Amino acid sequence: MQPLLKLDAVEKHFVKKTYLGKESIFRAVDGVTLAVNKGDTLGIVGESGCGKSTLANLIVRLEEPTGGRIFLEGVEISHLPEARLRPLRPRIQIIFQDPYSSLNPRMNVEQIITEPMRVLGKWTQDDMRGKAVSLLNLVGLTSDHLRRYPHEFSGGQRQRLSIARALTTEPEILILDEPTSALDVSVQAQVLNLLQQLQKKLGLTYVFISHNLAVVKYVANRAAVMYLGKILETGKADDIMLNPVHPYTQELISAVPAIGKPLASNRPDCGNESNKKQVSSGCLYRLRCRQASSVCSQVMPELQDCGPDHQVACWEVGRNA
Repeated sequence: MQPLLKLDAVEKHFVKKTYLGKESIFRAVDGVTLAVNKGDTLGIVGESGCGKSTLANLIVRLEEPTGGRIFLEGVEISHLPEARLRPLRPRIQIIFQDPYSSLNPRMNVEQIITEPMRVLGKWTQDDMRGKAVSLLNLVGLTSDHLRRYPHEFSGGQRQRLSIARALTTEPEILILDEPTSALDVSVQAQVLNLLQQLQKKLGLTYVFISHNLAVVKYVANRAAVMYLGKILETGKADDIMLNPVHPYTQELISAVPAIGKPLASNRPDCGNESNKKQVSSGCLYRLRCRQASSVCSQVMPELQDCGPDHQVACWEVGRNA
């Protein structure tokens, strides 16, 4: 079966200049290969600064990739000119992390939701208004909210508005970039349940980006663990959460507090930036890894099978298999 969304060795590099004029390359996304089938939810998890949001922007072409290819149901979209990309944009939409800054404060709800429809030019004014009301009802709001402005809503309600706006183009894929991280825990659960209901009702496919392992486990059926621009482990979400193979995945899971669970000891300091810098050769994680050996400093491992539908990029795992 052809995946609905496929990423093939996608890269995004940024050139940094020092005060002395020297240049260095920061690899925000470095050779990411992933596939998402129709109806699936792929959770991409990792620490802040690992490249998750940059990857989201690449998928929807808010950023231009440095290398690699992105396919939407077999059609390469990574380097399409805007004129050819424009008809495909409605099929894939993004919901941003911050519901406070992603909505135009000068627009009321009706203007916010109908703006994508105006851009596409397929509906009359009456049709757009009717569709806006239907979408509001779909996300748990009402027509009474049409004339209100973003500042009149709570954070959870604003994110519901963002979801309604994303659905105006009738997309097949939603890229969800930390959609609940700015919300209270109780509101997070409401938004997550709404997203699951919409997925079942509309047949949506999700790429769900989060630093929260519990959230990814709750919403995703597949997961990918990202570190400094690379995918270190990928597979079924339950397999990765219950049987993590890569040392980094194990570190992430051990850092999650739980009642009755003793605090992990002798873990590498996650906050030490010197242990999170990009290295010029070898495994990116080796400076933090307790299992690192000489080969880890020489060559970056590629993803390899470590179980049914489970891949990991680690020399030690391959050696011990």
